[in-house]
Amino acid sequence: MQGAKRGRPSDYAIQLREKQKLRRMYGVLEKQFRNYYKAAAARKGSTGENLLSMLEQRLDNVVYRMGFGSTRAEARQLVSHKAILVDGQVVNIPSYQVQPNQTITIREKARKQARIADSIELAQQRGMPAWVDVDVKKFEGLFKSVPDRSDLPAEINESLVVELYSK
Repeated sequence: MQGAKRGRPSDYAIQLREKQKLRRMYGVLEKQFRNYYKAAAARKGSTGENLLSMLEQRLDNVVYRMGFGSTRAEARQLVSHKAILVDGQVVNIPSYQVQPNQTITIREKARKQARIADSIELAQQRGMPAWVDVDVKKFEGLFKSVPDRSDLPAEINESLVVELYSK
C-alpha cells in the first residue's frame, strides 16, 4: 500500500511547523528562540506579540527591513562583518535589540559594495515598512518605533508558537 494518504497533522505538528517557520524566517537557533519566548512571556501584554516585536527588533532584521540587505542572512553578515553602525558605534551582534529612535548607518568602507546598492534598489521597489525611516543617499535609517502586530505579515500565527511552548 504505497503512497497511502497520510492523516491530517496533529495539533502538535501544526504548532511545531509554525515555530520552525518563525525560527527559519528570522534565522534564530532553538535555544535563543526559547530564550526570546521566556523573555516575551515575562513582559506585560500578549506573549505572542512580545515575541514578534523582540524578533523584529533584532539588528539583523532591522538592517533587512531598511533594505540594506536583500535577505536576513545577508543583513546578518553585514552586521557580523562590522559594516553597520548603531548611533555611530560599530555593533557586530546580529541579535542586538534595536530601540526606538536609534540610527542605523552603513560604514563608509562598506558603502561601495554592489550588493548593498542592489538591496536598497530592491527594497525601494518593495516599499519600506512604516516603522523605519531610510535616507538612501546617506546610507542611514531611523528605527522609529516597534512595529504593531497589524504591521507584520498575516501568515505568521504566533499563538501556535505560544501554545507549543506553554505545554
